Amino acid sequence: MKFVHIADMHFDAPFTAIADKGYLGEQRRLEQRQVFRQIIEYIKENKIEYFFISGDLYEHQYIRKSTIEFINNLFKEIPETQIIISPGNHDPYLKKSYYNTYNWNSNVHIYGAEIEKIEYPEIDIYGYGFDDFYCSELDINEIQIENREKINILVIHGTLDGASIEERQYNSMNKKELEAKGFDYIALGHIHKNNFAPNSKIIYPGSTISLGFDELGEHGMVVGEISRNGQKIEFIKLDKTEFVEKELECTEIKSEEELVEKINEINMQENKLYKIILTGSRNFEINIYKLYKYELYKNIIKIKDNTKPKIDIEKISREKTLKGLFAKEIIEEIQEEKYELEIIEKALEIGIEILE
Repeated sequence: MKFVHIADMHFDAPFTAIADKGYLGEQRRLEQRQVFRQIIEYIKENKIEYFFISGDLYEHQYIRKSTIEFINNLFKEIPETQIIISPGNHDPYLKKSYYNTYNWNSNVHIYGAEIEKIEYPEIDIYGYGFDDFYCSELDINEIQIENREKINILVIHGTLDGASIEERQYNSMNKKELEAKGFDYIALGHIHKNNFAPNSKIIYPGSTISLGFDELGEHGMVVGEISRNGQKIEFIKLDKTEFVEKELECTEIKSEEELVEKINEINMQENKLYKIILTGSRNFEINIYKLYKYELYKNIIKIKDNTKPKIDIEKISREKTLKGLFAKEIIEEIQEEKYELEIIEKALEIGIEILE
């Protein structure tokens, strides 16, 4: 059987990371549609039998009926492909959700909150979905493969080996327990960074397109073919736009004008959106909001100031002032290693500023 596996498309997401750049939010929403069309065309051309969507296909809070119609119209173009959807925490199967109220095409199967098996001649596909914005009650151990002579697939949204209390609210599953189940492929969703490995059977494809600077790297879909003799899977990049972080060392930069020049000298590419992180020591006060008013390279979306003030603590400690006494105390703290250096440096910065 041949399949395509995606997750975390988040149709109609507000794209908060770039929303203040006006046109970019709308542009990314158009790119979502273009990428989804591309997936459907791939399915047509390669006669893909199964399309797994492991949750967060859309944003429940923002989704428009016109977008649902767009999605379903594309589903109608692949009537021979079985489309399996496991709702996630952003698109749960609620009473008034489009999953429950919309008349989806006949080749679309949407899991509810109860564990369900969909049977085909050579394959059984298990799964369940979120019926709320959190899911912590279901136990993966309740799933038992019934026919090991067939290919067995699990389509599900959730956290693998969730450690924190927050992570455990999103259908936390233990990887070793999942492996022990014996599924031929487990199509996961929820984590936006892919964990693709050619020989793995437990796969997060990552978000289909990047939603911001916390989702660096390539984004796309997993495609594959599974038989009783084994599997062949690959990751295909779909998102042409990449979010990229670049650091700029500021220790030798003497003025705001020079800083702007250095930012614009950074090697940048047209198909990437950049976050510039300023590092090192600063020789002047940096006003991020003022920097945005300069003629910067158009693909610079964010600038973050991680610089520290250039402070000669030894020199200040020799002063017979409150600042001098404060600096001596700080030096003692550093020598005694009572606190983390980062905390002490921040205390020094704030203290010197107050005592100026």
